[in-house]
Amino acid sequence: MTVSFTLAQAFEHAEEIRKSRFIVRAAPVSGTASALAFVADAGEPAATHNVWAYRVGGEYRFNDDGEPAGTAGRPVLQAIDGQALDRVAVVVTRWYGGIKLGAGGLVRAYGGSAAECLRLAPRVPIVARVELQVSCDFGAVAILKARCSALGAECLDTACGADGARMRLRVAADAVDDVRGLVRDVTRGRGLVARMDLPAA
Repeated sequence: MTVSFTLAQAFEHAEEIRKSRFIVRAAPVSGTASALAFVADAGEPAATHNVWAYRVGGEYRFNDDGEPAGTAGRPVLQAIDGQALDRVAVVVTRWYGGIKLGAGGLVRAYGGSAAECLRLAPRVPIVARVELQVSCDFGAVAILKARCSALGAECLDTACGADGARMRLRVAADAVDDVRGLVRDVTRGRGLVARMDLPAA
């Protein structure tokens, strides 16, 4: 299974390239809305350019912010992809220092500074999570909560009805079989586990 990574936290990196000052700000994002919010917050209005890019799964965008087309935003996106990162937004702010870099120099400056920032930034794996509904007797709820928690499952809510209890859990996708086995053992085969994100058979 291929593991995707994102940044553990926001990170900043600064470089000076031929008298121009570059500050790279990168952050983990949960979706396109949070990526665009980060872009809006991270830019410096007084700077010459605020170039940005983000990738969230199959969705991505980039912006050259006045630099020649293809010399800034796209190299930043390529830096994200080159580091095999997902759910990441990057803003590269440039203060022009009086020396023109040329198209190739801009590509190297924007792409290189972004890549170096992302290389240095701490990262964490993106863990795919799913929701499960566990149906069981009332007496099994407390022990199931404790043991599911030990497997890294998060109990979202518990509801009780005439036919027993229902727990809604969020759990890592690769721990679903462990939860099923746990429920089977604790309830002696009477408990039921259903994936909430799958259509009913």
